[in-house]
Amino acid sequence: MNNEIRSMFRDAGIILAITLIAGLVLGGVYQLTKEPIAEQKMIKKQKACQEVFAEASSFVEMEGFDTEEAALVLASSDILLDAQDIDEVMVAQDGSGSTLGYVLTVTTHEGYGGDIQFTMGITNEGLLNGISLLSISETAGLGMRADEVLKPQFAGKSAEKYEYTKTGAVADNQIDAISGATITTNAVVNGVNAGLFYFQNALGGAAK
Repeated sequence: MNNEIRSMFRDAGIILAITLIAGLVLGGVYQLTKEPIAEQKMIKKQKACQEVFAEASSFVEMEGFDTEEAALVLASSDILLDAQDIDEVMVAQDGSGSTLGYVLTVTTHEGYGGDIQFTMGITNEGLLNGISLLSISETAGLGMRADEVLKPQFAGKSAEKYEYTKTGAVADNQIDAISGATITTNAVVNGVNAGLFYFQNALGGAAK
C-alpha cells in the first residue's frame, strides 16, 4: 500500500511539474508575442482608417468614447437603429494635430449571413468620405458584392440619412441596391445611417 501511495504522489508531482513548466512556457510566449500582435492590430486599424480618410496624417482613439453611451444616442433616433452598434471612434487629424473629422467603426446585425462590420470616414463638415468593409459573410455572388456595388456609392456624399432603391438612384441620398440582395443593402444603409446619426448628435457634426 505504501508503495502505491508513493507512486501516486510521484505521478502527481510529475503532472504538477509538467503543468507548471507548460504554464511558464505559455506565459513567456504570450509576453514575447503580445507587443507584436498589438502592433499589427494597430497597423491594420490605421490602414482601415486611412482608406476612408486619406487626407488625415494620423488617427487617435476618441477620449471618453463609450459603447453603451453610443447605444443610448442611437436609441434616441426616430428611425429604428437598435440593430446597429458604434464600436469605436477614431479622431482623424492633420499634421498639426487639428481634427479633420472622425472614423467610426460600425457593426450592423441585419446582414443576411450575420454581422457586417465596416469603417466610415466623416469630415467635420458632414461629408462622408466613404466606407471600408472589415468583415462580411453574405451569400457569394449576391450580398458579397457589397464591396463592389455599395462601397463606391457612399464616397464623397453628404446627406442626413440614406435610403436604398431598386429603380436607380436619382439623388445623393439614394443607394442602388445589390440585385438579389436587398437584405445586405438594407443592413449596410442602416449601419451608415447609424454612424451619421451618431456623428450629428454626439460629435457636434451636421450634414449639409
